[in-house]
Amino acid sequence: MVKVFLVIVTIADFALAALLVGVSGFIFGSGPESSHAGLIVGAGYILALFACLAAPVVGFMLNHRGKSGVGMAAAWLPVAGALAALMVPAPY
Repeated sequence: MVKVFLVIVTIADFALAALLVGVSGFIFGSGPESSHAGLIVGAGYILALFACLAAPVVGFMLNHRGKSGVGMAAAWLPVAGALAALMVPAPY
């Protein structure tokens, strides 16, 4: 049953990574609708993208070693972080 949830969270993490790649032009682009983000935002973007891709791998590795609860928590971390970021109000 844990592997089913890990597969579901893997799909969710990869979808979140695809969303991050899809909106990267709005963050770093040169167009009028871009935010012209700086170096710190770029580093955070790379870290978030890496976390979305690495979290399912870590989850499956921990599940294989018998720590299924910690593996599930590690795999759901990027999705939970994205949901928490949605609750932050806009600065304008």
